[in-house]
Amino acid sequence: MNFEFSDEQQAFVEEVRAFLEANDDPEVFDVTRENMAQIVDTPKRRAFMRTLGEKGWLGITWPKELGGQDGEGVYEYLLNEQLAYRGGPQIGKGVGIIGKTLIRHGSEKLKREFLPKILNAEVEFAVGYSEPQAGSDAANMQLKATRDDARGGWVLTGQKIWTTSAHFADWYWVGARTSQESKHGGITLFLVPMDHPGLEVQGIPTIGDEITNSVYFDDVFVHDDYVVGELNKGFQYVSEALDLERFTMFMYSPIQQRLELLCEYVRTETKDGKPLREDPVVRQKIAQLVTEGEVARVLGLRFLSKSMVGGKPPTSEASMYKLFATTLSKKLANASMEIGGPGAQLRVRTEEAPMQGRAESTYRYTVIDTIGGGASEIQKNIIARRHLGLPRNF
Repeated sequence: MNFEFSDEQQAFVEEVRAFLEANDDPEVFDVTRENMAQIVDTPKRRAFMRTLGEKGWLGITWPKELGGQDGEGVYEYLLNEQLAYRGGPQIGKGVGIIGKTLIRHGSEKLKREFLPKILNAEVEFAVGYSEPQAGSDAANMQLKATRDDARGGWVLTGQKIWTTSAHFADWYWVGARTSQESKHGGITLFLVPMDHPGLEVQGIPTIGDEITNSVYFDDVFVHDDYVVGELNKGFQYVSEALDLERFTMFMYSPIQQRLELLCEYVRTETKDGKPLREDPVVRQKIAQLVTEGEVARVLGLRFLSKSMVGGKPPTSEASMYKLFATTLSKKLANASMEIGGPGAQLRVRTEEAPMQGRAESTYRYTVIDTIGGGASEIQKNIIARRHLGLPRNF
C-alpha cells in the first residue's frame, strides 16, 4: 500500500490546520487531558463542533442523500488526527458509532430523528455496553429488557458502569438482554433519553481527573420506535461499532505529540553536567519509541486502507492497531517519567517540572487506554482467532 497522502489530501490537512489555528481556544483545546480531550462535554466544545458541522466536516463519509459528502474515509481520518494533535474534541461517537450504525441498520424514523442532529452537532450520546460483570465481554451484558405489549415497547432494569459521557449526554445508546436463549444472539440496542425519570447517574472520579459513571435503570420504558435494528441482533451491531471505536478513540497524533515533547526535552536537557541526548540508555529508549511510533502510525494507515475497500470495518486490523498503539502509549508514559526523573512526578502545568508536568498526567491517563474499547486481552484473542486462525480454547 502507499503510505503517502495525495496533494489533495495534504491540501485538506493544511485547510484544517488553518481553521484550527483561527479557532484556537484553551477552553476547547487541551492536550493535557490526553485521550479524554476528544469528548464534547462543555458548551464551548459543543459550539466548536457546530462550526465543524457548518463546514460539512461531520458527515464526510456519509451518503449524500443523508446529508453527507460520500467522501473517502481518509479525510475523516485526517481531520480527526489534526483535532487530536491539538487536544480538541473529535468526531467519534455520534458520527462514527451511532450515526454509521443507524445508517446501516436503523429505521427510517431513527434516521430522520437523529442523523440531522448528529450532522449539526445538536446531540451528544453516551454508550452503554459495560456492566459490573460484563466489562470487555460485551456478549455477557445482563441489563434486562422485558417485553411490555400493552405499551408497545420494553422495560429496562439493571445497571451499566464505566459510561464516560452519561453525566452530560442527551441520549443513551445502550445494549440490553432481550433473550436468554443465546449469549451472543440475545442482545438488542436501544436509544434512551438521558433525562428519563427511571435513569440514575452516579459519577465515578478517575485517576485521570475525569468522571465516568454508573447508570441505574429502574423500570425504564423504551418504545419500539427506539429499538435499533432487529431484535437480538445487537451484539452484531456492537461488534461492528467497536471496530470503529478501537480506531477512532485512539488516534496516533497524541502519541506523536507526546513523543515530540519527550524528544525536545532530551535534546535540550543535561544530566550531571552532560547533555541528556548523549546518554546511551536514553538514546536507546528514544530510538525504540520512535521506531514503535512509526509502526503504530502505519498500522493505523493499514486499518484505514482496509476499511476503505467497503463492507464491514476490518476487525483484526482494528485490534492490531488498538493493542499496539495503546501499549506504546503506556511505554511512552513510563519512559517520560523515567527520563524526567523525580521532577516528572510534579503535577501537570507545573512550569519548573520536566515537560511542564506532562509526564505525570500522561502516566495517569494512559492507565485506561489499554482497557477502553476492549481490554488488551480481548484484542489478543480477536487477533488470535480471526487473523491467525487459532482455536477459541488453546
